[in-house]
Order: sequence, then C-alpha cells, then structure tokens
Amino acid sequence: MEKTAENTPVPMDNDDDLLEEADSGKVGGGYGPVRTKDEEIGKTGIVFRPVEVEEVTVEAMEEDEGGTERKAPYDKPDFPALSVGKSGMRNQLRRVAVPPNRMTPLKGAWMQLIQPLVEHMKLQVRMNTKRRAVEIRNSEKTDDIGHLQKAADYMKAFMLGFDVNDAVALLRLDDLFIESFEVKDVKRLQGDHLARCIGRIAGKDGKTKYAIENATRTRISLNDDKIHILGSFVNIRLARDSICNLILGSAPGKVYTKLRTVSKRMQERI
Repeated sequence: MEKTAENTPVPMDNDDDLLEEADSGKVGGGYGPVRTKDEEIGKTGIVFRPVEVEEVTVEAMEEDEGGTERKAPYDKPDFPALSVGKSGMRNQLRRVAVPPNRMTPLKGAWMQLIQPLVEHMKLQVRMNTKRRAVEIRNSEKTDDIGHLQKAADYMKAFMLGFDVNDAVALLRLDDLFIESFEVKDVKRLQGDHLARCIGRIAGKDGKTKYAIENATRTRISLNDDKIHILGSFVNIRLARDSICNLILGSAPGKVYTKLRTVSKRMQERI
C-alpha cells in the first residue's frame, strides 16, 4: 500500500516526550541514536553535541622594504645559452631535390644562388649529381640554428620557379611563406578547358599575372597546372582569391576592378 498525504502521520511537538517516556527504562533502545539534551547516557548510547571549530587563518607573503616579495623556497632554473655544438646542429643536413626543368637554370645561377648562404650564413653547400639534389650543411661558424631551415626554404623556392632576387627575401624576412595549390583543387578542368584557364591566369604576355603580383605584393609561379605564391599570409590570401576567381571563369576585367580596390586599401593602411 502506497503512502498518501491522507494516511501519513503528521509529527507533533510532544512526540519526543512520548519516546523518552517509552524508553525511560532502556538505554540506547530502538534502532536510532538516543537524542538527549543535557543528560548523560550509558556506554552503548550516542550523544550529539556541538563541536567547536578552530578559526582558519590565511597568511599572506610579506614584502620587503624595497617592495620586492620574499624569495620562493626554490630558485628559478637558469639555463645557459646554447651553442651550435651543444645544440646538436653539427651533423644536420638539408637536401633539396632538383627537378629536371630547373637543372639548366640552376647551373646558370649557381654562384649567385649560393653566395648569401656561404658568405652571410656560413653554411656549406654542394651539388650531389648522383642524387640530383642540393645538399646544405651547417658549419662550426654558423651563428643561428635557424639558418639551415631558411636556406632549405630558399633553395626550395628557386626549384619551384621563383627568381633568385625574389627567393632571397625568404632569408631576410621572417613573415614570408610559400603556398602551393593546383587548378583541380578549385575546379576540375581537363583538356582545352585547363589550357584556357591557365591562359586566363597568365594573361597576354603575362599581363594578368603581373597585375595580381603588383596589386597584392606577392610573386606567382605557374608550373603547368600548379600555382605557387610567395608572400605574407594576408597578401597570399588576396592573390589566391583573385586566381580562384579566374579559374572559376570570371572575366579579367572584374578581377582588375577588385584588385584596384584591394590596392587602394593596402595603400591606406601604409
């Protein structure tokens, strides 16, 4: 039988007195603890009494007269500066593969290409004819451990088709990147449609490509259906949007109009 509000007994004020009278002869009777006010009970009983709690104090760190805090229980670690020998850079090597179509330009610009790496960055460069790759290694006179990776990016930019004078900017500036994508990543084109798309990107005598480069301050390299963009993060995004519009079929005139607006905004920021 379930309990309802009608048959549930209501506790009264004199219930405790009745329980004490019924259990007056029994110490610790029943199944619950014996509740008493000021009386002592036997060994088996339980008495509930208030417990005094000690006050909790919070101690703050005191400052010295000069305004500095007291020293911590331990000292901060002090690591000495790493040298090239201790940092594990002595035996590191970067190898950049040379595509077949860039072998002849590499031979013609070899001295101009390795001059900043050898004279300024103190790196060792050689051409491995068996592997068809350029190998770059740091030396004992290399000052910065990041020069090796910069040199590898510099060589990689030249292999992608960028000019030597444009690729040198990767060595001088830290906020330059290279982004590569293909035409089929934007739209699947084949045959004559792909050829016309590449023609729209380049323009007559490279007019469209030069316009995008000058407006967004980037450098663009077209290698068949692959497109490589060299520049900062924001400028790469602007150039990529213009190229994607050309791939999707926009007329060059509309792209020029957007580039004029973009160039004006960039001049206002400067």
